[in-house]
Amino acid sequence: MAMNLRLRPETEEALREEARRSGRSQQEIVRAAVDNYLASVPEQPARGTDPLLTTGKVHPPRRPYRRVTPTNHLPEGVRRSLDLLDREDRF
Repeated sequence: MAMNLRLRPETEEALREEARRSGRSQQEIVRAAVDNYLASVPEQPARGTDPLLTTGKVHPPRRPYRRVTPTNHLPEGVRRSLDLLDREDRF
């Protein structure tokens, strides 16, 4: 695969110097660096497989998402459920 790579000036100079010092081409050095990086990255699970699901820590939903119509309503004069808590219960 061919690609363009824009390096910072100091990185470009360091790459040139390493190629001169080692006698290897700049492409060879960059390929080795990319190979080393990719070899050190831990393998990720396949897309769409959540580790929580595959380990059994979380179960998939039994039925698809659906809109829920509220059946409980707050008492008259209470604006939000937080108001139902005693002052000491709030944090």
